[in-house]
Amino acid sequence: MKKNSIISDKNINSLRIKKQIVRLFNKKKEMKSNVTIVIGGDGFMLQTLKKNKNSKKLFYGINSGNYGFLMNKFSSKLLIKNLSKAKKINISPLEMTVFTKNKVKKSIAINEVSILRQSRQAANLSIKNNKKNIIKKLVSDGILVSTPAGSTAYNLSVHGPILSLNSKKISIAPISAFRPRRWSGRIVSDKSKVIITNLNPKKRPVSAVADNVEVRNAKKIIVKVLNKIKFNLLYDKNTSLQKKIKLEQLRKETS
Repeated sequence: MKKNSIISDKNINSLRIKKQIVRLFNKKKEMKSNVTIVIGGDGFMLQTLKKNKNSKKLFYGINSGNYGFLMNKFSSKLLIKNLSKAKKINISPLEMTVFTKNKVKKSIAINEVSILRQSRQAANLSIKNNKKNIIKKLVSDGILVSTPAGSTAYNLSVHGPILSLNSKKISIAPISAFRPRRWSGRIVSDKSKVIITNLNPKKRPVSAVADNVEVRNAKKIIVKVLNKIKFNLLYDKNTSLQKKIKLEQLRKETS
């Protein structure tokens, strides 16, 4: 039988939680197996998932950071019970392909792909869905392409829509749009291939960022959902990722 593994970041709180969990596992022999317990914050979870992108493992996150949207709360008394009753969800990342003058680079993003101006000049961008124009010229600080799982993160901060996990959609949201000033973005199918072109790369350079991986001086960026990769995340019965997203939707509606 495969055993559970425990990984944590290096902060003191994470290491303390890890020690407690090791003691619990040593006492309890009958456990759900093949679960990787990830102790840290959202950033550490994203890093861990990317390192295991070809794995079929189940990942159960325990928050030792700040908000921990992708994580579960730690309870030494309830951990064994929570693990045994945890619900599984599958999420697929975005694939970002960036074309610069000298290279082509691919990265994956679980939350979002950000296209950001590199200088004090606003970016001039065109956006297509496959061959169909979404917007011919957007003057802005950038563009955000977000997954449903990432729609409550940076996407929400730039007033993008919150997407349900089963919506089969991705969000395209402008960052500080200047022209057209009232363009609020677009929701498109997760089958879409979003093509973003820098219309003036010499005078108005942009960088492309997949979660935390940056490529500078991007001339063209292609973003699509990578359905062949499925991350298997476990959540406590009463605090699923879907419920967290719904709570954020209610907060947005009442704010």
